[in-house]
Amino acid sequence: MSTDSVPTPIPSTEADFVDTLSCPLSLRRVFFSYGMSAIAFSLAGLALLPLLAILGKILAAGVPAFKWEMLVSLPAPAGVVDVPNGFAHAILGTLTMVGLASLLSIPVGILTAIFLVEFKADVAWAKIVRFMTIVLSGVPSIVVGVFAYGVIVLTTRSFSAIAGAFALAVIMLPIVVLTTEEALKLVPVSQRLASAALGGSQLQTTWRVVITSALPGITTGILLAIARAAGETAPLLFTALFSQNWLEGLTSPTPSLSVLIFNYYNEPYPERSQLAWTASLVLLLLVVVTSLISRFLTRSRLKLG
Repeated sequence: MSTDSVPTPIPSTEADFVDTLSCPLSLRRVFFSYGMSAIAFSLAGLALLPLLAILGKILAAGVPAFKWEMLVSLPAPAGVVDVPNGFAHAILGTLTMVGLASLLSIPVGILTAIFLVEFKADVAWAKIVRFMTIVLSGVPSIVVGVFAYGVIVLTTRSFSAIAGAFALAVIMLPIVVLTTEEALKLVPVSQRLASAALGGSQLQTTWRVVITSALPGITTGILLAIARAAGETAPLLFTALFSQNWLEGLTSPTPSLSVLIFNYYNEPYPERSQLAWTASLVLLLLVVVTSLISRFLTRSRLKLG
């Protein structure tokens, strides 16, 4: 009988446990351990491969073509190479629509999460709201764009920044609700009880104790929602459309980085293609910086907790 088939005795004392750990492993177990470790590292590298490929391609194509004037200039006419060429109008349009979407979705999302966690007078209604929020988070963005087109564009008879912001707000809303809800749940019950013992009402406890403690987590969710909205393309094709000029108003077609990339990538003019790659680089940096800030806030929250 091989030694591998002999059952290992269960250690009864600390000394026996230390002796068990110090026993040499069989050769088969060593090979199995190293083999599984190699498979795990290979699969982890395989999971990172698409991200690294995307980053490498965007950096390789976007960095050499980047010029600071691109951040303050409008796109040059197609085929013209002796004038400044940039996408400042798309940056402004993206920031405008994401900002408006944040004003719409963040207050509603936070208040909805507070209702789900702190005010549970109607448990059945809270379950319905939570379920619908989860369903909304899984709705494809192009469907949201079609919905916003029917609600805003057809009503106002115009593509606009307001329509684009409305579509982005619908996409951001479930992210804000779900992340804020989880952040509120992490606040210890003892803090709520301490506030109540000091005579604080439920409203005072919620705003002065719970929200304050959960603020890093809430901010993280908001930043993740902003990063998601900044990279959306399909909803804006149905709502904001695009423009080659500066933003004229909230009720006019509005340029954005994602739609600029979509429009310019396959054009036959090299300067337009380079502009698309550089815009991709700027959009990527915007999303990465936002994600890093949210990551930093998450770690700060864990350290404080």
